[in-house]
Amino acid sequence: MLYLRGHHLICLHFFSGEGYDAPFIENLRDVLKRAENEEIEIAFAADNICDKCPYLKNDKCIYDEKADEEIREMDDTALKLLNLSAGQRVKWQAVKERIPGIFHEWHNKYCDDCDWKQACEKSDLYREMKMR
Repeated sequence: MLYLRGHHLICLHFFSGEGYDAPFIENLRDVLKRAENEEIEIAFAADNICDKCPYLKNDKCIYDEKADEEIREMDDTALKLLNLSAGQRVKWQAVKERIPGIFHEWHNKYCDDCDWKQACEKSDLYREMKMR
């Protein structure tokens, strides 16, 4: 079983091969491959992506002082937009089908100020969604 938190259910669709370090990037690729075939349980907090993040300490993000709180807010927003809830089980394809309908609201709220924006802009899907 794969565990993904709310905002990763959206942002992972725009992965372009970049990340903090080699182990983190390798994990992202592995999670994406697994997502295609495994059921996903929506996590309440740190998930299979966070497991290899250098900023995860004691199940909290320490990227900066407010990071953990901001990420939890993003997770809540993502789940509301996707009409999903923590603990629910979903298929990756079902989530993927919802992305076009929620992309602009998500983008307007989070993407412009995101540290990952430049990486996402390399994704064909991200660029396609922005043009719609």
